[in-house]
Amino acid sequence: MTPHNNAKKGEIAKNVIMPGDPLRAKYIAEKYMEDYKLVNEVRGMYAYTGKYKGKDVTVMASGMGMPSMGIYSYELYKFYDVENIIRVGTAGANNKDIKLFDIVLSESSYSLSTFAKLFDGFKENRVMASSSLNNKIILIAKELNIDIKIGEIITSDVFDPYVDDQKKYEENYENFSETLASEMESFALLFMAKKLGKRATTLLTIVDSPYDKKVVSSEDREKSLDSAIILALESAIKY
Repeated sequence: MTPHNNAKKGEIAKNVIMPGDPLRAKYIAEKYMEDYKLVNEVRGMYAYTGKYKGKDVTVMASGMGMPSMGIYSYELYKFYDVENIIRVGTAGANNKDIKLFDIVLSESSYSLSTFAKLFDGFKENRVMASSSLNNKIILIAKELNIDIKIGEIITSDVFDPYVDDQKKYEENYENFSETLASEMESFALLFMAKKLGKRATTLLTIVDSPYDKKVVSSEDREKSLDSAIILALESAIKY
């Protein structure tokens, strides 16, 4: 056990699906898993371990932002012997070609955060997703006829729809419009996987766009994630 996770050793599967929202973790367990058990509820950060098509899978929330993701992913890799984490989350579009409800698979995450530098002196702004995990997801997406966009994402310390000046925000990044989406957790996850010799990637559903004025309800956000969730689960059980 850790200060943030009261699951016993062996109660966390090698393959973990990681949404940000604890209630989304509950939703995934209830809708898609069999014989699932709540194995962590410290700070309300629910983790469930059960079966998906007969294979062991854990779904656990990460919370919001890099510090929270960093803590939970580190502990899963370091103390629970997790090998693969697939983040399933929501994001905002970074260019006009990315539409609401598109699914984005991260090849890499770019961040201006000092998270990794403070952790161990890592000074690079970019960290790569697992190519082996991504290759598996790409193949399964084709089998399931799920369209995905593949490329670099931005992981930010702020929820950018709330910034005062979107143009000034974007100018902080080189070639902002060449990236696909912005979110708040993936850089920390990919960094922890790199540091600890594990695998990680991110599947994001686009629910915000400065190029589309449609307001997506919380119910629509949840429903729109189902394709990404299925893709993540199908990919997780292939290991």
